[in-house]
Amino acid sequence: MSTNHPDPEATGAETPHLDFAGTTPYEDYVQADVLTHLQHLRSDDPGEMVFLVTTQVMELWFTVIVHEWETAAHALREDRIPVARDALKRSLRELEALNASWKPLAGLTPAQFNSYRGSLGEGSGFQSAMYRRMEFLLGDKSASMLVPHRGAPRVHAELEKALHEPGLYDETLALLARCGYAVPQSVLERDLSQKYEPSPAVEAVWAEIYADADQNAELVRLGEVLTDVGELVWRWRNDHLTATRRAMGSKTGTGGSAGVAWLEKRATKSVFPELWTARSHV
Repeated sequence: MSTNHPDPEATGAETPHLDFAGTTPYEDYVQADVLTHLQHLRSDDPGEMVFLVTTQVMELWFTVIVHEWETAAHALREDRIPVARDALKRSLRELEALNASWKPLAGLTPAQFNSYRGSLGEGSGFQSAMYRRMEFLLGDKSASMLVPHRGAPRVHAELEKALHEPGLYDETLALLARCGYAVPQSVLERDLSQKYEPSPAVEAVWAEIYADADQNAELVRLGEVLTDVGELVWRWRNDHLTATRRAMGSKTGTGGSAGVAWLEKRATKSVFPELWTARSHV
């Protein structure tokens, strides 16, 4: 759909249909009026609008990425590797757009951020349910992260379901086992509600796959797109850390988190860990 709206008379183009009985078909589909009236500012600071809209845009990207990763996980479960890889490739472009969302916030000075920070109250990004679903799909599970959502039954139920479902990497490792690779039963039958922990045996499987890239081309391509996802997630976490450090230094984060210290700890962790460590053994 074109987003350009030139004057039809000036361009000589055929006049588009302009008269509708109700709202326009564009509005009916996109719900733009809803989206552009979701901003309820709590301060008089002009910078709050940028912060709020940017955060809302991030939530929309979280939603798209969760959709892509759930599509990929379902395809992997059915051994449809090309379908899974296509969904993961789409998510790379979406992750790049998500990461770019930090740019409007990255240059905030402490004074600029503090001018509306109080409006957030106890609000904090770690309370985002859709971001939590992203983390669960990446294998970073924690039942305690459901607690903030007990007051929202639908959201809580969706998160609880995601907590106990296999993530992207679980489905990948199950696929490798079906392909005849020695993925340990302890990994395949692990408690899915717990955070994924690295396995030397899984590392050896990836090293074996990568050592014969010609024979295992399809699995190597899958491994590489997962590695791309992992890299962009790492960049997201580091961009978050940088933006927070610039805006508030080492202050306690909103919502009572440790702020920069908590983000620094998160930034050191890799998703799909054996895909990274196996490279030392190829």
